[in-house]
Amino acid sequence: MSSKQKVHQLFDEMSDEVHEFIKSSESGFSEGWVPATFIKDQLDLKKSAYPQGNDIDNKTGWLFATIARHLQDKDKLLYKKVGSRSFYKASN
Repeated sequence: MSSKQKVHQLFDEMSDEVHEFIKSSESGFSEGWVPATFIKDQLDLKKSAYPQGNDIDNKTGWLFATIARHLQDKDKLLYKKVGSRSFYKASN
């Protein structure tokens, strides 16, 4: 298996784990919509995206946003926004 294939396989496995976490969390929230902040906090998915020594160095939700979009593209995740808050729900 090439490095590219392995990276994509690992990304799929990580995304599937996040999907399972969202599914298992739905019962704790109104109509099953899980807040993005809850997902990012529980799975520690706020990560630094800037090189060390850069003037800006804050943790953001870029990793979760990428995973969520990947799951949406696979028709596994639903999204809604209420005001400034984002919510997710497993579609299958």
